[in-house]
Amino acid sequence: MSAPAVGDTPTLRTVTRTRVRGAYRRRLLVLTLLVLVVAAFVTTLMAGHTFYPAHDVLRVIMGDDVPGASFTVGRLRLPRAVLALTAGFSFGIAGVTFQTMLRNPLASPDIIGISAGASAAAAVAIVTFSLSGTEVSAVAIAAALGVALLVYTLAFRDGVAGTRLILIGIGMAALLDSLTSYVLSQAGEWDLQEAMRWLTGSLNGTTWEETVPAVLAVLVLVPVLLSRARDLSALSLGDDTASALGVRVERTRVVVIVAAVGLIAFATAAAGPIAFVAFLSGPIAARLVGTGGSLLVPAGLVGALLVLVADFTGQYAFDTRYPVGVVTGVLGAPYLVYLIVRTNRAGGSL
Repeated sequence: MSAPAVGDTPTLRTVTRTRVRGAYRRRLLVLTLLVLVVAAFVTTLMAGHTFYPAHDVLRVIMGDDVPGASFTVGRLRLPRAVLALTAGFSFGIAGVTFQTMLRNPLASPDIIGISAGASAAAAVAIVTFSLSGTEVSAVAIAAALGVALLVYTLAFRDGVAGTRLILIGIGMAALLDSLTSYVLSQAGEWDLQEAMRWLTGSLNGTTWEETVPAVLAVLVLVPVLLSRARDLSALSLGDDTASALGVRVERTRVVVIVAAVGLIAFATAAAGPIAFVAFLSGPIAARLVGTGGSLLVPAGLVGALLVLVADFTGQYAFDTRYPVGVVTGVLGAPYLVYLIVRTNRAGGSL
């Protein structure tokens, strides 16, 4: 009786079948997430105080003139839904990029000061300089990029340690939040209302002028992150291991940080700092599809689904309309407390 050929042992066949089943399950779950996102997107276009059937919505999207629907769907619901999809995907994929790279679930842009930088700059622009619209968005984008560069520079010492960057980022966020609070305390009634609407994270009054730059940012920057998915996964094993695997660590880190911060900056400029979406999307995606591969696309889909559902809930589930940032904040704050408590009980460090 001949010995089994090398590479055809029962153990190897079992491992191969397990990997194939895992990959199939992962693809199925990602496809399910995609279907849910599409369903939520279509629902936000069809449903509301007035219901429009799917064929009317499709006609509006194709450019036909449909009485009632052309205005409600084409001018109000469609740009809002596209921005919800775009901003949610941007927050989700950027958040999991930081969490993977720094190997810490707290390392999301809204925890380490990037969103706080955009918020503080927007508050100053609105209250102090009476700017509005595109001008505020441009200031917020520049501030988010500047804060990210400053945090990275302060954290750099023969490389960037994740814990050091997180602690510096949290301190920077606290400083910027204090600046925002001070600016708001000096604001007039009208400026205060405008600033608070922006700072809360809201899709109310969304126009194509605000939506298009965020969409373009996704089209340009998401492919950059996806092209670095394998290197990013290697970074999650540690700098030394990644370097041994042939990854140019600092170059990869700079590229993914710039791309992720760009996504956060444009999404925040368009929709405001929608709370906790970047923080929640990665852990939820990991629970759903597992950690056997890149979480970039799953986390982006989770982020898009969170914002679409939260915005629809805030509009129609209660007697009062709530901005999307209020709904996501209610979801995210308990998870942040839970994560800190769990880490503390396990004897780990943040």
